[in-house]
Amino acid sequence: MTSADLDERRRKLKFRAWRRGFREMDLLMGTFADQNLATMSDEDLAEFERLLATPDWEVFAWLVGQKPVPENYKSDLLTQIIEFRYEAQAG
Repeated sequence: MTSADLDERRRKLKFRAWRRGFREMDLLMGTFADQNLATMSDEDLAEFERLLATPDWEVFAWLVGQKPVPENYKSDLLTQIIEFRYEAQAG
């Protein structure tokens, strides 16, 4: 993948992260993307894409602790997003 392709992929992910199904997810995923996309590995980008393709209400329930994260979605990236959410709320 060329640098231009990677930049385009990140641009599209940022757009998708800011246009979720409801404002809370826009703020959470969009802000996380703004702060982290530039340094994400290919593996993390793929995992972020997978999370963005998952219904918002499911992901939101995991992020706020309403439901446990299914085993097949547990990842370092999701842990970072969960921790980011709580840091954002504390600030």
